[in-house]
This record gives sequence, structure tokens and C-alpha cells, in this order.
Amino acid sequence: MKLLLDATCCQGYGLCQEPAPELIDLDEWGYARLRGTPVAEGGEEAAEAAVAACPNSALRLVK
Repeated sequence: MKLLLDATCCQGYGLCQEPAPELIDLDEWGYARLRGTPVAEGGEEAAEAAVAACPNSALRLVK
């Protein structure tokens, strides 16, 4: 499973980072940066929560 970020859709709310801090960092302006696109085993639930938390649909999961 891969977590993908469309940086052009990210508005810097930072809501995605709270449920998945091991997958997503925020830059100094609050915009998301992925730590790595492959989601480690056991991290699927956090990745799904991060996708659901994004109000701009900037994140998506690909299986």
C-alpha cells in the first residue's frame, strides 16, 4: 500500500499529520510532506485516518 500526496491540493491545515505522525511530516508552513510512500505493515489504519482527515483530498491510498 502506498500513500500519495498531491502537493498542489494541500492547503497546510496539518490535520493529516495528527493520526499518522510516522507517515507525514509538516514543513514550516504546515504543508504535508510524506516520510515515505510505502506504508509499513500495521500502518494502514493510520494512513486511512490521515486520508480521511484531509479536507482537500490531497492524500490518497493506492493498493
